Amino acid sequence: MSGIVIIGAGHAAGQAAASLRQEKYEGDITIVGDEAYIPYQRPPLSKQYLAGEHGTEKVFLRPEKFYGDKNITLKANTRATAVDVDAHTVTLEDGEVLEYEKLLLATGSRPREIPVPGADLAGVHYFRTIADVDAIREGMATARNVVIVGGGYIGLEVASVCVEAGLNVTVLEMEDRILQRVTTPRMSEYYHNLHTGRGVTIRTSAAASAFVGDGHVTGVQCGDEVIPAELVVVGIGILPNVELAEAAGLECDNGIVVDDHCQTSNADVYAAGDCTNHPNPILDRRLRLESVPNAMDQARVAAANMLGGDRVYSAVPWFWSDQYELKLQMVGFSSDGDEEVVRGDVDSDSFAIFYLRDKKIVAVDTVNSMREFMMCKKMIGVEVDTGKLADPEVSLKDLT
Repeated sequence: MSGIVIIGAGHAAGQAAASLRQEKYEGDITIVGDEAYIPYQRPPLSKQYLAGEHGTEKVFLRPEKFYGDKNITLKANTRATAVDVDAHTVTLEDGEVLEYEKLLLATGSRPREIPVPGADLAGVHYFRTIADVDAIREGMATARNVVIVGGGYIGLEVASVCVEAGLNVTVLEMEDRILQRVTTPRMSEYYHNLHTGRGVTIRTSAAASAFVGDGHVTGVQCGDEVIPAELVVVGIGILPNVELAEAAGLECDNGIVVDDHCQTSNADVYAAGDCTNHPNPILDRRLRLESVPNAMDQARVAAANMLGGDRVYSAVPWFWSDQYELKLQMVGFSSDGDEEVVRGDVDSDSFAIFYLRDKKIVAVDTVNSMREFMMCKKMIGVEVDTGKLADPEVSLKDLT
């Protein structure tokens, strides 16, 4: 079999396969994924799926029928073990060898593990896959106390679901504030107050030094104290899956290095999604993004260019997080700004915070402000009057 092989079965893989067919590619397409499922969405896992509001089929990127209709071969529960860029082959764990004309690495990322005693106890979970969440949901059914290690977006999203399910929830964050690596002190304070107001206990500057229990976790060692826990969820970041690329001799540096066409250091190998270190011409720097929009956009660009196109990946990064009934939506990176402008009332749970440098907007955080968010995506780099920006009565359209 020749054609195009895609390693990975997440957002980027599913979108790339669909885009290839949309681009009228008629050759073979094979997706190789090590999970039991067809490509699915990860964001709902920590929200509607964890809460039991969505079943498995609800999180699929596209129905299973789509792949049959589009003649896309899915090899689930299958791990790729080697790539030979000279021979243009991919070797699978069962010994099968796939030939390719073009290869897309959409290998994604994996949870960063916590190296402490007791990490292998039953009841200690990481959060990445459907199987992970199924196990956590099963644990929620019998647990009374939950400890979440890590105060980032995933940890806080899980905390919101668990506390609304009636569980006692404690979040441990090593930094001196939650969300420290991704947002400003003002936003950290807002989300700290939001969660503690709903009953979550948040401990900052606090680390889990061990998980205790006999076969099954019963507590988390934090300083001199053991915090009761029948369920532990660890969310301390992710690592890009670059091992296949490195072994194949492709350039890697905090991800698989690609150019603005999503092409790796080998002309016939492309990469997309969490695993890539890519240039962003708008931000004028390289970065690795853990972002669904990035994965989907890169997949479209890679698909076009694998077929001989000349499409450049250039997009302002944006993200979102659902916690309780609130939707946080972000454009750009707040750390790029040196001035904050608040639009609306933070206490109203519907507001936007603009981040500026040299009077130009470089990033925006919005909470329950869809209208502002949609406009903000068009306002990056725009110089504005900060007084008018802060006035909700002034239309954002009038500032562009």
